[in-house]
Amino acid sequence: MRYVLHDRDEQALARLGARHNAPGTWIKAATEPAYLRAALPPEWKTAEPCYLMTAAYRAASDEPSPPYTTSVQIDGQVISAAILGHEGQIAASGRLAVAGPFGIVDQVETAPEHRRRGLGSAVMRTLALHGLQFGADSGVLVATDDGRHLYETLGWRVAAPIAAAYVPEQ
Repeated sequence: MRYVLHDRDEQALARLGARHNAPGTWIKAATEPAYLRAALPPEWKTAEPCYLMTAAYRAASDEPSPPYTTSVQIDGQVISAAILGHEGQIAASGRLAVAGPFGIVDQVETAPEHRRRGLGSAVMRTLALHGLQFGADSGVLVATDDGRHLYETLGWRVAAPIAAAYVPEQ
């Protein structure tokens, strides 16, 4: 489970951290890492800082080069895109959830052996194109430092720093 908070309400963070502390749970908040750490119970660990990013969606198709193909699955307002290798393995993937005019992007990944081939960009453009079809004209995501560089090349801009914490797996 992941929680993303737009402000730094210490009491709300403490309650959330105490109630939802199953291993693998994440909290991301628009605050400083030290503030988040101080608000959460001891079992929570801080992660590398992230970035809240936004972009206006544009209709642009970007099919990957052969041997790669694109697969899109739609479940209600959630769009999952995958770039498949020649044997059908997932080379890159990502998800987008539509919430009114916003497309919330999550879990964009490229397998290590398929990086530097434009596949992450193809996933992002595919998600944006489908998000537009569902009425989302702006994208929102939380990026790691590595992901931030990819997204900036695609026109995304940092809106705010984000602190992150998680409960480690047992």
